[in-house]
Amino acid sequence: MVKSTPDGYQLIEQPKELATAARQLAAAKAIAFDLEADSMYHFQEKVCLIQIATHKETLVIDPLKINDLAPLKPVMANHRIRKVLHGADYDIRSLYRDFGIEVNNLFDTELASRFLGIHETGLDAVLQNRFGIQLDKKFQRKDWSKRPLPEAMMNYAAGDVHHLLPLSAVIEKELREKGRLTWVREECDLLSQVRPAEPNHTPLFLNFKGAGRLKPRNLATLESLLQCRRRLAKAKDRPLFKVFSNKSLMALATAMPTTPAALERSEALSPKQVKIHGQALLKAIRVAQDLPAPKLPVYPRQRSPRLPARVPERVAALKEWRDKKAEDLGLDPGLMLNKALMQAIAIQHPQRIADLKAISDLHRWRQEVFGRDIVGIMKGVR
Repeated sequence: MVKSTPDGYQLIEQPKELATAARQLAAAKAIAFDLEADSMYHFQEKVCLIQIATHKETLVIDPLKINDLAPLKPVMANHRIRKVLHGADYDIRSLYRDFGIEVNNLFDTELASRFLGIHETGLDAVLQNRFGIQLDKKFQRKDWSKRPLPEAMMNYAAGDVHHLLPLSAVIEKELREKGRLTWVREECDLLSQVRPAEPNHTPLFLNFKGAGRLKPRNLATLESLLQCRRRLAKAKDRPLFKVFSNKSLMALATAMPTTPAALERSEALSPKQVKIHGQALLKAIRVAQDLPAPKLPVYPRQRSPRLPARVPERVAALKEWRDKKAEDLGLDPGLMLNKALMQAIAIQHPQRIADLKAISDLHRWRQEVFGRDIVGIMKGVR
């Protein structure tokens, strides 16, 4: 039986403490870690806590008190030390974004659970199923940037990471028994290489759901409103959704009110929002209204490439085989081969095992385990 909380944890707030802890971690065979961030409360999210557990101790590192986390870099990059996380994508990106920390020898217990055919893979559900532990998630959406943090929140953070090493041992054993451990290791190696998106200067409406339905003038209005929201959010240090909702901006972009009375009649905003931000929003709308027609944006339409006539038939054959095989293996069919991957195979139409290497997302484990079947299906469908 795994204890639901650690006996205690060491809070690290000073550079000397971090340097000492890093030397100790360098001797470990495996460490588990987790992060807490403040994306719900600030314009630019940041890592606010780093929790690390070994088989002997639990550490809680405060990066808001320690400016330089360089002592952790060799530990995280060390290929000899296994790093255990649950749902690693966000954490890997955040560590690299904020501190330039790279993680090698990753084992993601959430991803690994999916390869065991487990459908509910949230940490709370997995721990409840495996060890009968029920996590208290009431602090999950709290502001982790506040200082000092209440002791209850610190205990919550330490408790989350405390369970990951025992959990990974159980999952790894089951994967080995099923012959799927190498599959997960390859996927985890690829996952460890994810990085945050590079900043770009493309229009904000390209990442706004529903923008493609708008006419050019309305689209220009939406872009101007999105830029306005971004400026206000940055000035107030608040996340975008806490300034104006997407629903409100879409309503304004559709109605395009140009007077205070029209802004109120749109009912897109609360009276308080109209009072505080009405002038800024009307100015943003006027900017779009004043754009000459030749400068109005047009939502880019990407035409799907013309596919060979046989591709749908090949995809259908692959899907029929995949669904049956996935059922036999107790796997999510999409984890085995997703729609995009089946289409890529159908377009490539491999006739030999060696041909599979040209399909970039068909990772090595898929080629080794399913390659003969895939080639056999492709040979049978012209």
